[in-house]
Amino acid sequence: MKTSVEILALTDQLEKQMPPAPAVLEMPRGAALAGWIDHTLLKPEATPAQVEKLCAEAREYHFATVCLNPVYASLASKLLAGSGVPVCVVIGFPLGATTPELKALEAGRVVEMGAKEVDMVIHIGSLKAGDAARALEDVQAVLEACHARGAHLKVILEMALLTRREKILGCVISQAAGADFVKTSTGFGPGGATVEDVALMRAVVGAGMGVKAAGGIRTLADARAMISAGANRLGVSAGVSILREVIL
Repeated sequence: MKTSVEILALTDQLEKQMPPAPAVLEMPRGAALAGWIDHTLLKPEATPAQVEKLCAEAREYHFATVCLNPVYASLASKLLAGSGVPVCVVIGFPLGATTPELKALEAGRVVEMGAKEVDMVIHIGSLKAGDAARALEDVQAVLEACHARGAHLKVILEMALLTRREKILGCVISQAAGADFVKTSTGFGPGGATVEDVALMRAVVGAGMGVKAAGGIRTLADARAMISAGANRLGVSAGVSILREVIL
């Protein structure tokens, strides 16, 4: 595990000289694109009926996961039992400004409710302040709660709020902590995924870690652009319409 001093030194190094980009990921063909998509419903006004519809669509199209707020973790887990589609739940969402202890408690609880993946919002203020130690503590607390229970962790950086250096720092911290993915956006910030941000994230974390693009991906062209830039997971609320562009 890297120390905060080592993390900041690596960030300095990467800011000056980025390593060569990993090989471009092979584009999924046809309906296989569904396996790259987290079928997402995070609106605060989402109802149980809408969650039921989301899960029925996930069963039909075989999305990578359904991605929901914590209140629906149990319902989605029941609806998707036996489908092969896991449940992903967001925590510390959308601001990331709760304490590491509360985020870890929330993560552990949703995994006990059936979540197999957790998307946490990092403490953005720590990144803005260059406080690598505090941001690392934030991610580590949630990571331990997830990995101890067999769940994967994605770290949302809210890239639209960060400078280039802060983006690099967030990726380095997430990788140093042992997270499974870095993720661009909550979808509730001032901007969503961009090709440039996805490419930067992939360059920093290399080929061995996941990169999830989320926010503003509405068409098949959008999805392909993000995958070409280095994303291997997409957070999408328009997953069905995107797949229909492929299938029909």
